[in-house]
Amino acid sequence: MTDPGRPVLPPEANPRRFLCDTINMTNAPSSSTPSAGHGPPADDRLHVFGQTPDTLKQWLGERGHKPFRAAQILEWVYSHRADSFDEMSNLSKALRAELKGSAAIFQSRIAHRADSADGTVKLLLRWADGATTECVLIPDAERNTACISTQVGCPVGCVFCASGLDGLQRNLTAGQIVEQAARVAGLCHPERLSNVVFMGLGEPLANYRATVAAVRTINAAWGLGIGARKITVSTVGLPSQMRRLADEGLQITLALSVHAPTDELRRRLIPWAESVTLDELVAAARDYFDKTGREVTLEYILLGGLNDGPEHARQLATLARRMRSNVNLIAYNPVPSLPYKRPSDPAQTTFLNLLRERGVNTHLRRSRGLDIAAACGQLRRQRQGEVRIED
Repeated sequence: MTDPGRPVLPPEANPRRFLCDTINMTNAPSSSTPSAGHGPPADDRLHVFGQTPDTLKQWLGERGHKPFRAAQILEWVYSHRADSFDEMSNLSKALRAELKGSAAIFQSRIAHRADSADGTVKLLLRWADGATTECVLIPDAERNTACISTQVGCPVGCVFCASGLDGLQRNLTAGQIVEQAARVAGLCHPERLSNVVFMGLGEPLANYRATVAAVRTINAAWGLGIGARKITVSTVGLPSQMRRLADEGLQITLALSVHAPTDELRRRLIPWAESVTLDELVAAARDYFDKTGREVTLEYILLGGLNDGPEHARQLATLARRMRSNVNLIAYNPVPSLPYKRPSDPAQTTFLNLLRERGVNTHLRRSRGLDIAAACGQLRRQRQGEVRIED
C-alpha cells in the first residue's frame, strides 16, 4: 500500500491552536437549539429531549402550568415513546395545543434507513437546518447498542475516517444527542436498548457540555434509564477533558482511540496527535482510573500493512500495561475514497494473540454492517445532497 504520509492539517491554524479553538466551542452555553456560530437556529421551539425535569418545570411554570406536568410529559416521551403531544391523554387539550405550537419532541427526520443482513440498522438523520448525522443500532445476542454522534462532521481529521473528510460543521446540542439514542431505542421495540456508545460522528469531549448533559439524561431514571456502566464515551485523547470527566461522578466507560502504539505513527494517522503525546494520554488515563475505579478501554483500528504488524502488537502491549486498561481491536471498514485497507484474518488473529500472550485483556470486535456503508460517516457522505425523507 502506498504510504499516505503525514496528513495535511487544516489551514486556519497550527495543530495546537486548531485544537484549542475547537475545544473552546464547548464553552458556549448549551441549549435546545443548534449553536456553533453558523447563523440563527433553524428550530427555536423547546426541544423536549434537551430538557431535565427542572428545566421543563420552569418552562411550564412560566406559562402558568403546574410543575407536575413535566414528569407526565417526560414519562410519555421516554417510557411510552410518544412522538406526538396528541398522544399525551392525561394533559389538557389546551396544554397539548400549546406544546404543539411551542415545543418539539423530535427535531430530526429520518432521511435514510439502511438495514444490514446481520441485523445492524443505520439511520441518517436530517436536522431542521439541513445538517445530517448518523446513529446506529447494533444488536448482539441479548444486547442492543446505540452508536450515536456528538457533532455534525468531525474536527479531528483522522486520515482513515470518513467522518472528518468535510471537517466540522457544528456541535450537536444535548437534546439532539439524546434524540439519536431515543431513535435507536425505538428500533429495539419490543426489546430494550441496553447500551449506548458515543462513537459516531465527532469528538465527544470537544463538545463537552452537551456530551455530559446527554449522558446524564440517557442514564437518568426519568430519561432512557441506561446504566452508567453501559454507557461508553470515546475520545481521540484530550487530557484536560478526560480529567474533567473523571470529576463528574459518572461511572461510565472511557474509550481512548489510540490507533497507533507510537507517537510517530500516531501523528501520521491523527492530526491532533501533533499536540498530545501518548505519555500525556497515559497520565490522564491513569488519573481517570484513580478517580473512578473504571478501566480505560483502548480502541485500536487495524489498518492493513500500516499498524497491524507483530512489532505494533508488542508496542501496544507495552503501552496498555502502563495503565489500567483493556484493548478493543477493530478491523478497518474500508472507505472507497481512501487508500486504506482491511487487514487479513490471519494478521488480525496474530495481533490479538500477541497482546493476550503479554497479559493484555484484549477483544477483537466483530465487524458489523459491512453491507450498509457501516464505516462512521460513510452513509452521510454517500447521501449528501439527497432530500428524500421518511416518516
